[in-house]
Amino acid sequence: MNAVSARLAPAISRTVLAVPGMHCAGCMGKIERALGAVPGVASARANLTARTIAVDHTGAVEIPELVAALAGAGFAAQPREDALEPPSASRELLAPLAVAAFACMNVMLLSVSVWSGADGSTRDLFHWLSAAIGVPAILYAGQPFFRSALGALRRGRTNMDVPISIGVTLATGLSCYETLTGGEEAWFDGTLMLLLFLLAGRALDAMMRDRARAGVAALLRQAASGAMVVGADGALHWTAAAALVPGMLMRVAAGERLAADGAIASGTSRFDQSLLTGETAPVPAGPGQPVLAGMLNLDAPVDVIVTAAGQGTALAEIAQAMESAGQAKSTFVRIADRASRLYAPAVHTLAALSFAGWLIAGASFHQALVVGIAVLIITCPCALGLAVPVAQVVAAGALLKQGVMVKDGSAIERLARVDRVLLDKTGTLTMGRPVPDTAVLAALCEEEAAVALALASHSRHPLSQALALALAARGVRAAAVENVRETAGRGVSGIWRGLAVSLGRPSQPGGTSAALAIGAGPVRVIGFADRLRPDAREALADLAALGIQASILSGDNAAAVAVTARETGLTGQAAALPADKLDAIQRLQRSGKCVLMVGDGINDGPALAAADASIAPGSASDVGRQAADFVFTGDSLLALPRAVRASRRTMRVVRENFAAAILYNAFAVPLAMAGLVTPLMAAIAMATSSLIVVGNSLRLAGAAK
Repeated sequence: MNAVSARLAPAISRTVLAVPGMHCAGCMGKIERALGAVPGVASARANLTARTIAVDHTGAVEIPELVAALAGAGFAAQPREDALEPPSASRELLAPLAVAAFACMNVMLLSVSVWSGADGSTRDLFHWLSAAIGVPAILYAGQPFFRSALGALRRGRTNMDVPISIGVTLATGLSCYETLTGGEEAWFDGTLMLLLFLLAGRALDAMMRDRARAGVAALLRQAASGAMVVGADGALHWTAAAALVPGMLMRVAAGERLAADGAIASGTSRFDQSLLTGETAPVPAGPGQPVLAGMLNLDAPVDVIVTAAGQGTALAEIAQAMESAGQAKSTFVRIADRASRLYAPAVHTLAALSFAGWLIAGASFHQALVVGIAVLIITCPCALGLAVPVAQVVAAGALLKQGVMVKDGSAIERLARVDRVLLDKTGTLTMGRPVPDTAVLAALCEEEAAVALALASHSRHPLSQALALALAARGVRAAAVENVRETAGRGVSGIWRGLAVSLGRPSQPGGTSAALAIGAGPVRVIGFADRLRPDAREALADLAALGIQASILSGDNAAAVAVTARETGLTGQAAALPADKLDAIQRLQRSGKCVLMVGDGINDGPALAAADASIAPGSASDVGRQAADFVFTGDSLLALPRAVRASRRTMRVVRENFAAAILYNAFAVPLAMAGLVTPLMAAIAMATSSLIVVGNSLRLAGAAK
């Protein structure tokens, strides 16, 4: 479908438009204000990560009106096609960045000779060589800024790229003039250095965003791409998921995932619904019972009457919740928007005042222009632009060495403020793998252990696999069991030395367990438990020492959560659906808490996206890893306090970087306006301020130790 629309209220619809040209907080503000001015638009919320804008509007507003409103603001837009991958935010910046870096290095080598005293024809030759390298490189590497500035000016607007483009253009033009007239100075090196640092900061930010926006697509990929549909004549034909409609009859084979929500018409089977609830135990379902898209049919074929398909499925609703929650992550959007509005007019005003002031004071046009260019360049916010992304990248590298991957750099800022953490149970606080009771295994005689291993090795059931691994680790050798067969819902059975043997469900249910029966002998009940992650108690104590209160928020049953709560000393909420987890986080946020969500399942996706910061283990589902801001690759839960400490150190360095950048502008701008700084000196000063910020950020290399 060409646009994503959903009924939010009787008279309100939602349309999602793709806006590829949106690349900063200033763009977000302009887009939201432009659409907000359209009659009939109730609200507009931009998603910078996905480069989309979600518009709530009345039925009287048509999509062409919305597209036209954005065109009037200088942004091309089109209805989003869900089937398409979102455009990469960083790919278009890599080639300009590489060209700027290559040209800058070569021109700087030529400039060294000029600075060393080269004069006359030698100096002129180096200037011409610099022009030959620099001008094409500047024209190419400056395209991201030129296009953005030109688009804004065509609509009678301005943005942060306008003063950058003006400064680059004037500096390049004046450098060409100096080269043609045999002047002493040319500033190709400074201009390329300016573009290099600007592109580096923007590319770093864009790469972080590219890593952070695949969660929704990953979730929707978990559903089947289509289903076998039983026609009115009884014939079977394949139908794509997008073409399924309520009332169709799907035939779902064992081992297949459902492509739509529905109710079972015939057949009985067990379903893995961990995709939606996080519950690891398979759930039986028969005629009349509901099943949902994304569930995995484990045992036998069933026929399912479709009740909801496409955007109406529970799986799609989880994806929509993840996307909506992800749009509101940044608490600094308004601040960044205001800063972007003030930056361009402030720089233009300072440069114009400097130029006019020097003309009034009797300076030549050339001298006044040089001063104006120096002001434009020296006020470039490179240090401010690098203050956050460089610190984030260095801290991310330090965390990676300690087994913590940073998916979203801005989450470091949010994690530093966390004072409340919610932890999923299975696969997060615990390892997510059943482990047989070692005392029971030790009590088995040699023959019982051999038979148990033989039966368990014939099954793919999680308990059988865990038992087989545990027995094999003890050096047990499998017995020769004949006529082995597995019965769905009952277990594995066979014949050993003429005796009937079986490994399956106990007759008296009591926790997670398996019953081993050999002939008429006593039945051995083997209990299983999901053990805590290594260092879990120490990690929780460290979090408490950092002032962070923890509790359990799990989709597992109350009995299982109660066991883990007793082991850890935490309070807990059990049987929480994705919507329940999302609601719990939002309640805490409304009460003023900054929430960290730690989860591993696909059902944790909306909660991971809605929390102020989120962490998932490396064993998490694909969607869990995509939706989380951080992923820890080891088993130890000490990754949590380690990430928090590193984030807090990072934010201290970021504040120092901002202070250095502000002090730089406080001293440098008056010097440039006083005519004491040439464009080359301005570029060097700008680069120096950026290097100070980078050097300070490098102290974070050991932040995660």
